[in-house]
Amino acid sequence: MRVIFTRAGILRGARRGVPMLLGIAPFGLVVGVIALGKGLSLAETLVMSAVVFAGASQLLALELWTNPPDVLAVAIAAFVVNIRLVPLGAALSFWLDHLRGWRLWGSLFFAVDHSFALSVAEHRAGGRDAGFLLGLGIFTWVGWVASTAAGHLLGAAVALPADHPLFFAATATFVTILVALWRGPRQDVPAWLVAAAVAVGAQALRLPPPVPLLAGALAGATTATLAETRRRRQSEEGGA
Repeated sequence: MRVIFTRAGILRGARRGVPMLLGIAPFGLVVGVIALGKGLSLAETLVMSAVVFAGASQLLALELWTNPPDVLAVAIAAFVVNIRLVPLGAALSFWLDHLRGWRLWGSLFFAVDHSFALSVAEHRAGGRDAGFLLGLGIFTWVGWVASTAAGHLLGAAVALPADHPLFFAATATFVTILVALWRGPRQDVPAWLVAAAVAVGAQALRLPPPVPLLAGALAGATTATLAETRRRRQSEEGGA
């Protein structure tokens, strides 16, 4: 199908992102609270969220934050965690390959796990308007920056205990992403199990972060790629 990019697609993507705020907002609150605890000002927290725009790497960076901070170590850790966005961008090639200029670079900048998952689901449902990805990404960015600011202000007013349910938001948010990507047990469960097993194994070996995350992601992606290649080969042989 011919790919298009329209204002209607951008607005549709933004509307599609509204339910995601239920998961993004608590996650952002957590980042804001932790940033305050690490001594970051509200302005510094806002700049970090607006420029980095990646919850997992921001959490890791804050965990490694010292006084004075080891900027190089923090930057490398954040970079390593965000490497996962490279295969996500490649997987969105069904739209990105047809974009140029600000449409392409804007879509890439605002693309995160949530917009990736919903865009893949939109494409599988027959969507051909690449504006959906940009609209969803911009809406997610606005919600993320606002929620981290709210978390910083909340942390200044209320001291939350370390075991507060709010801190489970990060895990819950990433789990919900799997719903939009679900295709069936035979296609998805093996890769997810491999990813989980490798990540847990790396954690049990006390490998430093973000090694368990990366190891699990690479193992799961490799398993899924091999399975998909095998299915395509069987399909081609069957149609020959």
